[in-house]
Amino acid sequence: MIEHPPANGTSTLASTPTKETYAELQLAYAHFNDHLFDGKLPHCLITLQREKRTVGYFSAARFATLDGRTTDEIALNPSYFAVVPIIETLQTLVHEMAHLWQEHFGKPGRGRYHNEEWASKMESIGLMPSSTGQPGGMRTGDRMADYAIENGRFLQACDALLTQHFQLSWYDRFPSEEHVRLGAQSMATQIDARHGTTAPIATNEALANAVRPGGGVRTASQATANGDVPTPVNKSNRVKYTCSGCAKFSVWGKPEIELICGKCKANFFPV
Repeated sequence: MIEHPPANGTSTLASTPTKETYAELQLAYAHFNDHLFDGKLPHCLITLQREKRTVGYFSAARFATLDGRTTDEIALNPSYFAVVPIIETLQTLVHEMAHLWQEHFGKPGRGRYHNEEWASKMESIGLMPSSTGQPGGMRTGDRMADYAIENGRFLQACDALLTQHFQLSWYDRFPSEEHVRLGAQSMATQIDARHGTTAPIATNEALANAVRPGGGVRTASQATANGDVPTPVNKSNRVKYTCSGCAKFSVWGKPEIELICGKCKANFFPV
């Protein structure tokens, strides 16, 4: 569905996708700033960027105003939002907030290097640095992931945020198979008895019906008059389906069949 302006030309800013999305991200930023950084972090500009193989990044003093003021950027990749647990998305935000903290109150490593100061800060706020995103990974390096420390400050802050019915309202409909696999492998899926530990497409039927993992992004030349995504020609009349939960299994079958994974009980989606 494409959002159109009201026929009478009046603004509905309070319910626009842009305002909803960025208000939610700003709310999360302010919440974690208060709970994990004692409210000391300056404001920044949060953006959505589809950088390949990047869930998010921090860029110091990236934006400037007409009068010369500057602000930092925290970018998040929306391609992951639907297929990773919301706790994983919030981890990415806080990971980049730790970089912002170091930019203003510490000494960042050279280039993309995540140094010991950054790693220690991450641990202090309840996130364990890991080069693999799993236990046993290196704590420092150029490309770093992380996972939540059991009963640590980050998870406690998530509990406070998510029990207030916080949500992300808008999701990218065309995550890749790589995005789905990352969501299935997330350590957040192994956290017990907490909100936000399951991928949104596994818990919301309407979203699951709208999202097409591996479906590719529509180009301008493919767009039709009503905004629908054209269905590619499939001469074999078979469709590949992949489990949206564990992402370990794929099968081929006829279009429109409904499948459930015998291992994790999640739905299979066409890719």
